[in-house]
Amino acid sequence: MNELPRLKAQIVSRFNISGFQIRSEASLFLAQQIAPLPEADRKQWLQNVANHVQGQSLELPVVEKKHIEIAIKEANNTGLEDNETVFSVINAFDVPKFRYCEEKKKFLPTSGKRSLLPGPEVKSQYIRDRYLMLWQKTSRHEMFNTSKLVLNNNVKRLALKKIEMLLSTSKMNDVVILGLLTQLTEGKFYLEDPTGVVPIDLSETAFSSGLFCEGCFVLACGKFRDGVLKIEEMGFPVTELASSSRAFFGTINIWGGRSKSLLKYSRNLAELEKNNNGDSIVFLSDCWLDSPIVLQKLKLLLQGFDEFPPVAIVMMGPFAKNYENVYSLKGRFQALAEILSNCERLKMETDIVLVPSCDDPATANILPRQPLPECLAADLKKRYPRIVLATNPCRLQYCTQQIVVCRSDLVTKLCRNTIHFPKSGQLEDHFARTLISQGTLAPLHPIALPVHWNYDAAMSLYPLPDLVVIGDPCQGFQTTEQECTVMNTGSFPKSKFAFKVYIPSSKTVEDSQIPED
Repeated sequence: MNELPRLKAQIVSRFNISGFQIRSEASLFLAQQIAPLPEADRKQWLQNVANHVQGQSLELPVVEKKHIEIAIKEANNTGLEDNETVFSVINAFDVPKFRYCEEKKKFLPTSGKRSLLPGPEVKSQYIRDRYLMLWQKTSRHEMFNTSKLVLNNNVKRLALKKIEMLLSTSKMNDVVILGLLTQLTEGKFYLEDPTGVVPIDLSETAFSSGLFCEGCFVLACGKFRDGVLKIEEMGFPVTELASSSRAFFGTINIWGGRSKSLLKYSRNLAELEKNNNGDSIVFLSDCWLDSPIVLQKLKLLLQGFDEFPPVAIVMMGPFAKNYENVYSLKGRFQALAEILSNCERLKMETDIVLVPSCDDPATANILPRQPLPECLAADLKKRYPRIVLATNPCRLQYCTQQIVVCRSDLVTKLCRNTIHFPKSGQLEDHFARTLISQGTLAPLHPIALPVHWNYDAAMSLYPLPDLVVIGDPCQGFQTTEQECTVMNTGSFPKSKFAFKVYIPSSKTVEDSQIPED
């Protein structure tokens, strides 16, 4: 810290040479950023930052702290185009929305301003949009074009039908329907699609792998007799690789962020990702800042990573185990700020992303939910400028890789609401298959998992991302299906302070834990 006055003097001198006057706050901030670096690296960084400030075309020759922050970020992205960033966080409410057009057989972007409180017609529209996405994916699958299914020792071709075809007759064999599993009357299940609804008989149904809940779309195969579909086999819609799905969108940015084209196809970022073998992203959930033992373990974690800074540390809520009042969280964040203020290398290289849970203030328990209020984290952001207050869920872009983060008791809710619990296989595999087949983070009835109708696109997993991160308090796990890794962090306090570390270069997940004292 004794070097700071000398560094500030060097910084002021360097900017004076370039014709700029730098504010004291800005010079102190830059000095704090470059202080941990070796002497030779400091000079190079100072030169780079000064060059990037000159490129900002300031209205006045006065350099503020915000100009230094922008320059440091740009210096980190040297060699990339303007819209290419190594790491970015995408707000759920900024995720673009696309709708499948059956006439043109392509996805089209929707326009116009979206409201959090739309009319009732939007409720049916977002469910219809989910259906059309699954229908186009399923109907063009080879299973329904060239494959054969053996039933009762007879070879039969699969033909995907809509419910209106069943309602026009009293008898039909070998029916395959894609429909929404729902209860229109208590205890009695139906299948529904945009053309109609039909009661179903599940008494002799063989279920495939997955967790079947009311609100899921299912593929049902059976016989239709006298107004009831007797289902013999029930499975989920087909899955497909993200590369196959993206082919129907072209290069347009369907992920979100400021780039007009999809960064998945960026050659610069692909090369950078390949060479950055040491980069990592840390994920942990249930960061109870009001618990002394949790805060102590978080301090050990942050101090440990200060020696080898990751790209980002994603901390999911709830950020208090017991809320005295909403503003009590402000003091908890001040305690976190005290820890982070001593982590010099983290301040230079690592973004801290805070993802709220449904128990955190100050919005309703509906997904996607707004970030933590700025007023609660103002002191934290002042002392650690690289704090990002994210929505829940949110999207991360690391080079070409796409990551979805959601803090929700999703594993627990699916297990609690399933109509048929699997008798074999691993729970994580059934959970991953459910999410990937449904193409959404919310494959449940809206009562079990409410969603803002106009922002259901933020819950979408189509095309599949590279990584889906769930923050559920149940036991942590990771599994992969269709080249998409699905990971549950588990609870940081309840798992004896375990957390997950994702290595983007190899697309692997490492289990880590704070050691016992």
